[in-house]
Amino acid sequence: MSDASRPGGPFGGWSGPPSGDSRVRRAMSPAEIAQALQAHRLYVQTARREGRRADLGSVDLSGLDVAGLDLRRIKMDRAMLTAARFSGTRLQRANLAGAILQGACLDGADLSGGRLSGANLDSASLRDAILVEADMEFAVMARAVLRSARLHGADMSGAILDDAVLDGADLSAVNLRGASFRHARLDAADLRGARLGGPFLAGASLRGADLRGAYVRLARFDGADLSGADLRDTQGLTLAQLDRARHDRGTRLPAGLATAGASHGPG
Repeated sequence: MSDASRPGGPFGGWSGPPSGDSRVRRAMSPAEIAQALQAHRLYVQTARREGRRADLGSVDLSGLDVAGLDLRRIKMDRAMLTAARFSGTRLQRANLAGAILQGACLDGADLSGGRLSGANLDSASLRDAILVEADMEFAVMARAVLRSARLHGADMSGAILDDAVLDGADLSAVNLRGASFRHARLDAADLRGARLGGPFLAGASLRGADLRGAYVRLARFDGADLSGADLRDTQGLTLAQLDRARHDRGTRLPAGLATAGASHGPG
């Protein structure tokens, strides 16, 4: 296709990903990708009456810049999206299951109800992103930045968030069963009503975090910092768990443990 016949708009200037990757199972030219995205834009604008839902699953889209665009319901499962830019992009109910998003920028993106199970978001940036009720089981998010992200009601069971930054994030009512937060930062995070059965929080910082009503049975707090955290009404919390963590006089304990914790003193 000649340059003159290539689609215009915000997608037309993309020259394609860098050299190929052996994991990519579908080949699409930059022109074909641009056409698919333009058809998807019409699909969204006309409430699915015209155009077509874009299916870019398993395609190499490394470095793609679609910041600020409306890509609701798009299919990008297992796509290669390394270093892609989705800042402010509307991705509600998008399918990104198994996608490779290492180093991608999703600051301020809206992924409400999206599918990200098994996705690799290692070192990705999701500052102020909206992931309400997103499906994120077994996602790899080590070293990711989710500062002030909104994840209410998301399913993050089995996810890996070691060394991630979640300061001020809304994790209320999130399913975190079996998740790993080793050395993660969750200062001032909202974990009210979260399901924390069996997660690894060794060395994590939860200073000033709100865990009221959270289920924490078998949660590993070894070396975690609970200074100033609110643990009132947590379910399944034991003195043995507290003894492995650091806490101070500002840590608010459940009624049944407050007296025993005070007798032991801060960890």
